Amino acid sequence: MAGDILIRFEGIAKAFGRQKVLDDMTLDVHRGETLAVIGRSGCGKSVMLKCLLGLIRPDAGRILVDGRDVVALPEEEMVKVRARFGMVFQGAALFDSLTVEENVGFALRRLGRPEADIARIVEERLRQVGLPGSGPKKPSELSGGMKKRVGLARALAMSPEVVLYDEPTTGLDPIMSDAINDLIIATRDSLGVTSIVVTHDMVSAYKVGHRVAMLHEGRVRAYGTPAEIQASPDEAVQQFIHGRATGPINIGVEAVR
Repeated sequence: MAGDILIRFEGIAKAFGRQKVLDDMTLDVHRGETLAVIGRSGCGKSVMLKCLLGLIRPDAGRILVDGRDVVALPEEEMVKVRARFGMVFQGAALFDSLTVEENVGFALRRLGRPEADIARIVEERLRQVGLPGSGPKKPSELSGGMKKRVGLARALAMSPEVVLYDEPTTGLDPIMSDAINDLIIATRDSLGVTSIVVTHDMVSAYKVGHRVAMLHEGRVRAYGTPAEIQASPDEAVQQFIHGRATGPINIGVEAVR
């Protein structure tokens, strides 16, 4: 049922040396919805995604996917869990030496799927992201927005239940950013996927997110609908969402006077 909890982070802690990145972080992700995760650079947003995928093991806490704790799973079991996720990287992370078609079909070929099936799936996914006929092109022939869409097509090729987006609008102009936002929404609605969108872009967070979570000092500082986040009485939340240099969040530099 849409809206029940698919993923739950419970008391997640992660440090690198003396630097605590996540500290008793608890957060729910609802099935069929999009959660936008905001916060300053280095606050743990990407680390959270890596812990979810088992690429980094947290120091403490549980991550429940459909009620099953995936933190302690052996690698062979974690591979099966990862198959439920698609990842759209900040810089698209396309292989420059491969064509668009080869990039989108990369994981399918590694699994030994028949070429006819791969061709059909790649064509369908490229059409879904608005790039039909682009299969023969190389990444160097694509604009930044087109690369992002190819990255999404590749993530969707394995028919994931959950799509993870790491800064999907970074480096794009406002018009292309809005087009990517629309694509995130259309993908969720047409395929019924659950989405986590890590972003600094508040316009994007408000548009795509059913719920928004702000990470600060290793924990969830605020969590709610976009309207609830905008109305938060927390001064640190207001400072971040309005992009103010002054406020309770110390940015580590003196203002020029």
